[in-house]
Amino acid sequence: MMSFWDILLLSVALAMDCFAVSIASGVILTPSSSPKGSPIPNPSPVGKESPTPNPSPVGKESPTPNPSPVGRGTRKDSFMGRVLEGALRLSVLFGLFQAGMPLVGWFCTNWLAERIEAYDHWIAFGLLAFLGGRMIRDAFSDEEEAHHFDPTNWWTGIVLAVATSIDALAVGISLAVTGYHTIRQLAMPLVVIGLGSFLFAMLGHWLGMRFGSSIRRRLQPELLGGIILIGIGVKVLITHLCDA
Repeated sequence: MMSFWDILLLSVALAMDCFAVSIASGVILTPSSSPKGSPIPNPSPVGKESPTPNPSPVGKESPTPNPSPVGRGTRKDSFMGRVLEGALRLSVLFGLFQAGMPLVGWFCTNWLAERIEAYDHWIAFGLLAFLGGRMIRDAFSDEEEAHHFDPTNWWTGIVLAVATSIDALAVGISLAVTGYHTIRQLAMPLVVIGLGSFLFAMLGHWLGMRFGSSIRRRLQPELLGGIILIGIGVKVLITHLCDA
C-alpha cells in the first residue's frame, strides 16, 4: 500500500486541474461595477444635494427614498453571497468527484480497465473542449446574444467536475492493484484526495476573485476560461496518447 506522503502528493497532482479551472471560475465570478442584469444605483456625489430635498426638519423618517450607498451595499452583499455560495458549491463538487472516481475505478477494476481506460481521455477532452468552446463563443458574442458561462450553475459544475476528475478512474485501478482490498483501507486515500481537491478549488476561486478585477481590465474572463479549459483537455489528450 502507498504511504501517507505518496497519497498526499497524489492528491496534489489530481487537484491541479481543479485548481486551474477554479482560478478561471473565480475570474468570471469577480463582480464588476455591478452584477449583470441588476444595475446598482450610484450614490450621489459628496456635497451634492439630493434631487428631492426634505424641507421638514422634523421629517427625518419621511418616506422619501434615500439615495445613500446603503441600497448599493445590500445588493452587493447579496450578489457576493451568491458568488461565494457558487464557489463553495463548485469546490464541493470537485472534491466529491475526485474522491468518487477512484472509488468507481476500484469497484470496477477489471471491467473498467478494459472498456473505459482506452477512451477516457477522449471523454475528458470532449467535455472540456465543449465547455471551453462555448465560453470563447460567448466572449465574442454581442451582449444581448451571449448566454454567459455560469460556473455556479449545477449542471455546469457537474460537467466540470466529471471532466476534471475522469483521470482519477485510473487511480482507483492503481489502488486496487497496490494492496487496497477493502473499503476501510480505501477510506483514507479517498478522504485525502477529495479534501485536497476541495481546498485547491477554494484557493483557486480566491485567487481568481482576488486578482479578477485587474484581469477583467485586460481581457474578457470568458475568453481566458475557455482557453484554460481547452488547454487542460488538450493536455489530458496528449498525455494519454503519448503514454500509449
